[in-house]
Amino acid sequence: MRQYIPKAETVRERFAEVAGRVAEAAAAAGRDPAAVRILVATKYVAAEHLGALRDAGISLIGENRAQDLVAKHALYGDAFDYHFIGHLQSRKTRLVLPLVSLIHSVSTMSVVHEIEAHAVNGAEVLLEVNIAGEESKSGVAPAAADAFLEAAAVCGKVHFRGLMCMPPLCEDAAAARPHFAQTRELAQRLSSKWQGTYTFDQLSMGTSADYEVAVQEGATIVRVGSVLF
Repeated sequence: MRQYIPKAETVRERFAEVAGRVAEAAAAAGRDPAAVRILVATKYVAAEHLGALRDAGISLIGENRAQDLVAKHALYGDAFDYHFIGHLQSRKTRLVLPLVSLIHSVSTMSVVHEIEAHAVNGAEVLLEVNIAGEESKSGVAPAAADAFLEAAAVCGKVHFRGLMCMPPLCEDAAAARPHFAQTRELAQRLSSKWQGTYTFDQLSMGTSADYEVAVQEGATIVRVGSVLF
């Protein structure tokens, strides 16, 4: 696995460029740039190098693996706001819960039940949707979202706040637009149907390859990594 060794000044400069592009994309769509958070995905940044991100002024990071999250939190504590963005195994849920403010990748009832069993004060989560129906990816099929939420509704500690999606990899970022639009439209429908139970105003979508298109289509959180390192 390739590890990045980030330099604070380089990360600071590149993050500022990403923030500028996010602002331009939001403005082009008639959105407030302040409504979009930039999450730095640190899957390939070793714990001992995370201090460079702190020194660069990064505050929001996303981890893919429970064990890496635990190691990084042990070293840096509250220096960051941590989100979990990778596939979450039910047996690792209890490790993740006390360390993060948002889990992006809830897509199985086993994880929902683990959150219900182990969350002290409840947990903020996103429903991961497999927006393109790819067999290689996890996530709930859009057509099955209501049934999943119905089943999860008995678990009062699990607070759904929005959706997360990962469209198919494409060389042309514009090819992701229909998938982002579909995710936004699904969130709008779910917000209406589940009003009073859940809110779906958070959309985690867009990576280094296509974050500007995601912002234009309504992303509130974009997940970037390689574009910074």
